[in-house]
Amino acid sequence: MKKSYILPILLILFFTNCEKVVEIDVPSTTPKLIIDAVFEVYFTETPIRANTIVKLSKSADYFDETIPPVTNATVFLTNLADNSIINFSDANADGNYEPTISFIPAENVTYELTIIHENNTYKGTATRIKSTPLTSVIQGDETLFAGTETEVKVTFTDDATQENYYLFDFSKQLFLTIEDRFFNGSDYNFSYFYDEEDITLPTTVNVKMSGISKEFYTYYRVLIDQSGQNAGGPFETIPSSLLGNMINITDESKFPLGYFHISETDSKPLNLVEKN
Repeated sequence: MKKSYILPILLILFFTNCEKVVEIDVPSTTPKLIIDAVFEVYFTETPIRANTIVKLSKSADYFDETIPPVTNATVFLTNLADNSIINFSDANADGNYEPTISFIPAENVTYELTIIHENNTYKGTATRIKSTPLTSVIQGDETLFAGTETEVKVTFTDDATQENYYLFDFSKQLFLTIEDRFFNGSDYNFSYFYDEEDITLPTTVNVKMSGISKEFYTYYRVLIDQSGQNAGGPFETIPSSLLGNMINITDESKFPLGYFHISETDSKPLNLVEKN
């Protein structure tokens, strides 16, 4: 009986002695400025409010676990209709720059965002993109292949007067982009499914729909594909080759990452429960 253990023991000793630690040398990259300046105007609320935070950080090497915030920049917005200036400050020193006065981006006005950091000046422009209100957001009863997914049913009416692009934020760092090519001007509804690993029921999510430009639609689709969902937010893992609409007017070779955009946004909270 003892002979039956000789071969397994020899194999274990062989593979144990052959183990070798392989170190992968990942080259360090020059940090780039990441600009997350996606403003949201909640146009269906009374009074209208807006999220107008400019988030600045630096890109990091692949295996770095933290994204360093940028806290020493100068940030301001110019209304190109009257050349008025709105200054931003990072009061909490966390890389989140907020306007020093109450500010709601106006319709049909182009704004220029200026960021000055480490002797480089970055500029980009954006105009408020119109959207339409959400009609309803409810939990459904359907599932997909696994049978454990949670369905959310979204309904809205598309504006027939223009070509529309939308960004949906389903909380939990889950995003979806759609265009109205096949339902222009129609009542439209669709289902979104959370996987079992996305949420733990019961829970509350906040579903947001934002009107976005065609250029931002294209940018965000690539961003989601390359950075993936559930990765701490697309702007925290921006691929180095994906350029936004912010330009370094001081040195084009030191281009930034990220985007400046102004969206009309509607949102609805939704309590999700377990279904029998």
